Amino acid sequence: MNYYLGLGTNLGRKEENLRTAVDYIAARIGRVIALSAFYATAPWGFASANKFLNAALCVESSLAPEEVLRRTQTIEQAMGRSGKSSHGVYRDRLIDIDLLLCDGWVIDTPTLQLPHRLMHLRGFVLQPLCEIAPDVIHPLLDKSVRQLCDEMAPAAPLPIANYPTSNL
Repeated sequence: MNYYLGLGTNLGRKEENLRTAVDYIAARIGRVIALSAFYATAPWGFASANKFLNAALCVESSLAPEEVLRRTQTIEQAMGRSGKSSHGVYRDRLIDIDLLLCDGWVIDTPTLQLPHRLMHLRGFVLQPLCEIAPDVIHPLLDKSVRQLCDEMAPAAPLPIANYPTSNL
């Protein structure tokens, strides 16, 4: 299965945080087959002086979605994240890994929602995702990632760095 993940960080050594998360994902979840540039973005949903770096990746894995979620949460904890945001209360974070899409699956449980319930509203998610998966269809909205990205406001985050593709 192909999982599309969103990555974000706004504390510490941000580029290093994203690269470390990618390495953990490759070691604990599956083969990373695509990785976007890193995008500098403003905080979304809360005020902070710390800008974010965001990216999207595709990982090929035979793991079930619930196990991928569990492993992403374990990676976040291993990297120093103490807790997930909940009930719309966001805060600064060393790393955030969100499951965005998985091969057209629709899952709605108390612990996992696929596709991610807010991804279509977040330019910092759609821009990097569009870079690596423009033709992937959102199974509930029946629109491609490119269409969703085009519907966003014109102010798009700027990519600032690429993870070397030779490492994929």
